[in-house]
Amino acid sequence: MNPLTRLTFTETRLYFREPISVFFTIVFPPILLVILGSVPAFRQPSQDYGGLRVIDLYAPIVIAMVIVMFALNGLPQMLATYREKGILRRMATTPVRPLVLLTAALLMCTALSVLATTVVLAIGRIVFAVPLPGQIVGYALVFVLCAVASLSIGLLIAALAPSGKAAGAIGSILFFPVMFFAGLWVPRALMPEALVRISDLTPLGAGVQSLQDTASGSWPQPLHIAVMLGWTVAAGLLAARFFRWEAAR
Repeated sequence: MNPLTRLTFTETRLYFREPISVFFTIVFPPILLVILGSVPAFRQPSQDYGGLRVIDLYAPIVIAMVIVMFALNGLPQMLATYREKGILRRMATTPVRPLVLLTAALLMCTALSVLATTVVLAIGRIVFAVPLPGQIVGYALVFVLCAVASLSIGLLIAALAPSGKAAGAIGSILFFPVMFFAGLWVPRALMPEALVRISDLTPLGAGVQSLQDTASGSWPQPLHIAVMLGWTVAAGLLAARFFRWEAAR
């Protein structure tokens, strides 16, 4: 195997040695979907949601949760810890550059996000008759854009956090407002217009609405595509500007 493939498999094995992280990123989202789907009222169509059921609206929100758990918690804490312990600095003296480790971490997070998303879609379809995405190509495109935007923010956290614990704390703090505007506590369909406008400008708010649009067979709105691309570029450039391979002395 080439160094990138080997490192990706190694990072994946190390990740599965952390049961708490595995539970909250891979196991918990499907469990949350099952809990929500177990509420009878959530399985009844409602005119407030345009004839959809609450469980239909929450499926893309749970998928967004999968993405954000990796992006705001797993990735930045791992990279900041590696820098803090000098692993990135030591790698700089070997033929395998630190950038390869960074790429391997991104590949691992993306692959595991796809795995967890597949499980959520399968449970939603088999158990609760949630329709599969009507626009497959658009759904896949939106998923990638949402994941890349979120992971770019995770890289920015890793660039700015002085330690692994600090990165974990920052990610945990950001998780709640990000998921609020994604509709975890109040679905976007019930948000006041002002909150919807704010949600449209957040990466997860734009991502969730785009997932819902493509799930119903439509293409995502240009505004939401632009928002996710904008967050990717802005956070990505800032992460590249401030990311350090060695801990500050």
